[in-house]
Amino acid sequence: MVKEAEVRVPLILGKDVTYHSITEDVCRPIEGKAGKLWWAMFSVAIVLAIWGTGMILYTIGRGIGVWGLNNTVDWAWDITNFVWWVGIGHAGTLISAVLLLFRQKWRMAINRSAEAMTIFAVIMAALFPGIHMGRIWLAYFVFPVPNQFGSLWVNFNSPLLWDVFAISTYFSVSFVFWYIGLIPDFATIRDRAKGPVAKKMYSLLSFGWTGNAMAWVRFEEVSLVLAGLATPLVFSVHSIVSMDFATSVIPGWHTTIFPPYFVAGAVFSGFAMVQTLLLVVRKVLHYEKYITIQHIEMMNRIITVTGSIVGVAYLSELFISWYSGVEYEGYAFLNRATGPYWWSYAIMMSANVISPQLFWFKKLRTSFVFSFFLSIIVNIGMWFERFVIIVTSLHRDYIPSNWSMFHPTFVDIGVYLGTIGIFFVLFLGFTRVFPVLALNELKSILKSSGEAYRDKDSDQH
Repeated sequence: MVKEAEVRVPLILGKDVTYHSITEDVCRPIEGKAGKLWWAMFSVAIVLAIWGTGMILYTIGRGIGVWGLNNTVDWAWDITNFVWWVGIGHAGTLISAVLLLFRQKWRMAINRSAEAMTIFAVIMAALFPGIHMGRIWLAYFVFPVPNQFGSLWVNFNSPLLWDVFAISTYFSVSFVFWYIGLIPDFATIRDRAKGPVAKKMYSLLSFGWTGNAMAWVRFEEVSLVLAGLATPLVFSVHSIVSMDFATSVIPGWHTTIFPPYFVAGAVFSGFAMVQTLLLVVRKVLHYEKYITIQHIEMMNRIITVTGSIVGVAYLSELFISWYSGVEYEGYAFLNRATGPYWWSYAIMMSANVISPQLFWFKKLRTSFVFSFFLSIIVNIGMWFERFVIIVTSLHRDYIPSNWSMFHPTFVDIGVYLGTIGIFFVLFLGFTRVFPVLALNELKSILKSSGEAYRDKDSDQH
């Protein structure tokens, strides 16, 4: 008995979708006027961005004493936000690069948003070490550039310097990977542009793309090489960020599990943010035909797997702190779970470990509303993970007389909300200038994964 293969769910919905209609749909947000929903979201984002910029300038003007830091908790929201944004910046290039290497067709509708998210999230992350210095005009000290101090160089043993190299390398490769993918689509917009300014701008951006066979061969080769470069970089960047903590001797930080655990957490939070952005893009730009429940379900499966890995990491930490027999290490984790910040630990565990397990139910996994809600919950949980690691490990040290609590000020909160605002200003602005869907790559899967063509094939058989 021969069992027939199950027909795959189409990735492009609509029986009237053609190559021309894909071009029209993708170019509409760039060539037409923005809708009311876009303006509503952009207005909120710009208000947050202006407020956050004001708080950043206030911090630079007054010094980091305006934050809630104290002698005991000398790292708090600043580094929490830094690690959170780096984590979010992870998934974009990973989704695009790994799915390209594995030739996954469902990548086509989501890769452009994911790559743009990476660029903007890394820019937000890079803000925090700068403003945390207190004297941002001396930021060039972190780079090994010739300076007026002669033989005084940066400390190459410092994990903070490794961050500079890791993040700048990751940003550079991600930017080139994102930009190379945009070139054919810029050429399409260039050929459609009516105004002289738009035509000139997209002509410059498209680098004289002709679309002949050799151009496409080179495009494929460069994309594969960059995907191969970007994939190990994804793992190296957050491993190096984790070493800011793991190479110290503070109980709760000094642990070898951090690099893989941070990478898993970064992919987890990054995928959740891509999910949030995809559902926003789908609604605001009316891309229901191209961002389907199939894409959302695939993302939810990855969120479930990475959430489970993060859960195993949390439990491993608790077990090792007990099994080590080190009194201080055991207390650090006991304090996390039962001390004054127990509520942040509870939010972390419930949001990151328990909530993704709800995706085992197909009804929840294939619900747009629930997926959007849970993607936000996951990112809240991942923010609290970084907060728990940083603040609860510092606020109670070896000498009880030093113990103190951290309380964020309005500047801490304003800077964080401001970076979310700036991020969304950049992302929403991107949707109005650049094609959000990979226009030419979507066309390449229309015949194999489009609902219209699948129905034609079934009629012929």
